[in-house]
Amino acid sequence: MWWELWWNRTLEHTRGHLVELMNSHNILISNLTFLNSPFWTIHPVYCSNVVIKDMTILAPLNAPNTDGIDPDSSTNVCIEDCYIESGDDLVAVKSGWDQYGIAMSRPSSNIIVRRVSGTTPTCSGVGIGSEMSGGISNVTVEDLHVWDSAAGVRIKSDKGRGGYIANISFSNITMERVKIPIRFSRGSNDHPDEGWNPKAVPKVKGIFISNLLSLNSTKAPVLEGIEDAIFEEICFKNVTLLGLAPSRTWKCEFVSGFSSKVLPMPCPHLQNNGSPSWCSHSS
Repeated sequence: MWWELWWNRTLEHTRGHLVELMNSHNILISNLTFLNSPFWTIHPVYCSNVVIKDMTILAPLNAPNTDGIDPDSSTNVCIEDCYIESGDDLVAVKSGWDQYGIAMSRPSSNIIVRRVSGTTPTCSGVGIGSEMSGGISNVTVEDLHVWDSAAGVRIKSDKGRGGYIANISFSNITMERVKIPIRFSRGSNDHPDEGWNPKAVPKVKGIFISNLLSLNSTKAPVLEGIEDAIFEEICFKNVTLLGLAPSRTWKCEFVSGFSSKVLPMPCPHLQNNGSPSWCSHSS
């Protein structure tokens, strides 16, 4: 009923999360199957020392906003060995929304996501944001397997968010038939109310992507930073996109960084000469 009300635009209230833990510490969620959440499936918010492992999360692929696991304004989180099918991001790291997230100032940090697999036709395997106004840092994503999805890995932000995204590492990523394998996106015009500040722009610095293989993507990576808030220190190493049409080229705006062993050739924004010291993170 929740999804039908949402699709019909007749829902007067927000939908519930299947499991939401707030202001909690030392949490283990494991060896369970969660089905058909009305909204986000597992949502730890303002939590620390969280382990979510060996989970199966299933929702119809057209079920709206049925994210798998969304650590939000939480620290010391480990998500591992999970299988997820949903109508939204398999894993999304968040930290608050526009002026409310800025005021709360509760970051997400020290998060590990590893050995997660699954599919989502509208969203990404792992997303950072787009609600990231309290700041997100020190996120490691490794051994991710995504197929038949809209995006593989995604950084999402916008004007009004403020906050920061820093030191995010993706490695050992495999994708099949993912429309846009790597995407930095902006401009969703998604705000809680009219009180957001258009001058509150995010700071994004230190995105490391290495050992990524994408088979049969339909588009090359799309990296869109934000005017007046260039995404800096973007590092790509050993990234291979196979099966792309020759006409499919990278699209980049307001980003700067470095690349090595990347095929097809990335945009000039990522072709700085010489390997900078900050890029050794992902070697």
